[in-house]
Amino acid sequence: MKPLVTFKQVLSWAECFGAQSAFAYVYDGIGKFGASEADNRTLVRFGDGDAVKIIGVADEGVRFLLVSGRPLGEPVAWRGPIVMNTQEELVQAFQKLHDGTFLKR
Repeated sequence: MKPLVTFKQVLSWAECFGAQSAFAYVYDGIGKFGASEADNRTLVRFGDGDAVKIIGVADEGVRFLLVSGRPLGEPVAWRGPIVMNTQEELVQAFQKLHDGTFLKR
């Protein structure tokens, strides 16, 4: 999006598709997502029924990917680049990352 251009979308698909989860991933520039700013490599989470208003605020505007889908209904434990189901799984994942065994070939 060019600077100061506004993108609006209401995330309300529940009547047709059931509950939805949505997020925007910013991959270039800076944007204002509601009242908060998000810059490059930032994820912004939305809930069903949220009115998403995004404005490109940097000189180059903002580029983002808006994704939605049915929620899995599973617990989420999230820290940095790793997302698991429990805090215990997060600890194990970071230990494997530290040990160099996180990704198996």
